[in-house]
Amino acid sequence: MSEAPHGAPIKTPGQLIAAIIAGFGVPIAIIILLAVYVNNSTRTGAGTDIEQSVNERIAPAAQVDVRDANAPRVYKTGEEVFKAVCSACHANGTAGAPKFGDAAAWAPRISEGYDALLHNALNGKGAMPARGGTSPDDYSDFEIARAVVYMANDGGAKFPEPAQPAPGAATAAAAASAPAASNDNAQAAAAVAALASVPQAAAPAAGAQSADNSQAGKALYEQVCQACHAAGVLGAPKFGDKEAWAPRLKDSMDTVYNYALKGKGAMPPKGGSNAPDADVKAAVDYMVNASK
Repeated sequence: MSEAPHGAPIKTPGQLIAAIIAGFGVPIAIIILLAVYVNNSTRTGAGTDIEQSVNERIAPAAQVDVRDANAPRVYKTGEEVFKAVCSACHANGTAGAPKFGDAAAWAPRISEGYDALLHNALNGKGAMPARGGTSPDDYSDFEIARAVVYMANDGGAKFPEPAQPAPGAATAAAAASAPAASNDNAQAAAAVAALASVPQAAAPAAGAQSADNSQAGKALYEQVCQACHAAGVLGAPKFGDKEAWAPRLKDSMDTVYNYALKGKGAMPPKGGSNAPDADVKAAVDYMVNASK
């Protein structure tokens, strides 16, 4: 029995060309369709957000935060500073820090007084870094003081809210609030003490001051001087504290006025204000008279 001859599937040049095109075209079409399918599928792995990755790679290494230097400063509340800075240790009592709201842990600290608590917060103590590891550019002394009062009062204290500094007192407060370890801080403390060094005998009595001078001195104190003297920053004699002022009332009036007018160490002239000389002297008299 003889076998029938087999015929070739491609018998014409046209069929050959069609077979060649199909042999290349079909695989290419399949590859393209697979690529489109893979590219449109949902991705959940790290680094699959191409747009975000590109933006991160082309982003500049440094960012500039432009602020209006003349805009009034908006101070953070004590609670805000606590949540942003202090809660890292005080929320759970880390490294021996008194836990927020724990009256038993806060009692011995509160007994030391507000000034001691503020001093420790600004300059550091034990495992606690100065200012909670921040800088004066991050949080001012006033904001740190607010946080101290917020935590202490929740632990049983009854400290009053710190007085908000006037805009003109920002320079003086920043100069006097750095850690006491540096030489500049020691000079700032000396300048603050020198401002108070008016002799008792030479100081005019409160009744001898004119009403205008007395009011001018009080106004300048509230605008500038209280930034240091209201809370006793860096050992400055607190306003009205007779015991703190008594040992400082030794130098001559002219010497103290000269420090107040021209500055000394880190203390700027006139406490960083543009007040007239007469008002600066009146502020010195106002503080001294209040300490008698």
